[in-house]
Amino acid sequence: MSSPQSGNTQENELEKILIEVETSLLKLQKRHAQVKQDLKARSHLLERQQELKQQQKDKSIPQPLKTELRSLQQELDGLELTLESVLLPDIFWQVVRFVFLGIAIGWFLHIWAT
Repeated sequence: MSSPQSGNTQENELEKILIEVETSLLKLQKRHAQVKQDLKARSHLLERQQELKQQQKDKSIPQPLKTELRSLQQELDGLELTLESVLLPDIFWQVVRFVFLGIAIGWFLHIWAT
C-alpha cells in the first residue's frame, strides 16, 4: 500500500509531465504556424518570379527587374533552407519526446493505479 505522500509525489510528477507535454505542443503549434507562413511566402515569391521571367521572355528585361529577380531567388533559397533544416529535425525529436512522455505517463498511471 502506498503512503499519501507517495501519491502526492506521483501526482506532482504527472503534473510536471503534463505541463511539459503542453509546452511542447504549444511549441509545435508555433512551428506549424511559422511553416505555413513560410510556405505561403514561398508561394508568393514563386509567382512573382514567374511573372518576372515571363516579362523577360516578352522583352529585354531592365536592370531593376534583374535585381529583383536575383533578390527573389535569394529569398526563395533562404526559405527552402529554413523549411528543410528546421522542420525535419524538430518533427523527429517531437515524435521521440511524445512517445517517451506517453510511455512515462502510462508507467506513472500504472504505478498510481496499483
